[in-house]
Amino acid sequence: MTKQLIAPIINGLKREIAVEPQWTLLQTVRDELGLTGSKEGCGTGDCGACSVIVNGQLVTSCLILAAEADGAEVTTVEGLAHDGQLDAVQKAFVDAGGTQCGFCTPGMVMAARALLDRNPNPTLEDVRLGLAGNLCRCTGYTKIYDAVLSAAQARG
Repeated sequence: MTKQLIAPIINGLKREIAVEPQWTLLQTVRDELGLTGSKEGCGTGDCGACSVIVNGQLVTSCLILAAEADGAEVTTVEGLAHDGQLDAVQKAFVDAGGTQCGFCTPGMVMAARALLDRNPNPTLEDVRLGLAGNLCRCTGYTKIYDAVLSAAQARG
């Protein structure tokens, strides 16, 4: 197969990447760019472990072809921290103990960031709905929900 050159903006940096037509955004971000925060949990878009933000929208990167991200702004969990400082959501997850094994954490953090970007003052029900596409096998979700509500307060 012939590779296609795409030029997405990944975590604020324009990148040129040669991709196979069948490669997913998840494969490209992890295998070609070495950004391994996003995880492949199910490969069917059901678990949310691979969640990233594309042009301001939360997406499961295992279901998006890399070619669809050509010219798009893509933010992975690695792109949230700035100047060595964790994003408010990342910090809240650590402080609230919402990380457990850590496998789902990057996707949860991205879902939380997307939620807070569109609703900076969510209720607990808003948080539950905003994270509904992300599964965690370790917790009862309480610490995760607490982290998102804490991040909202910290952003003020």
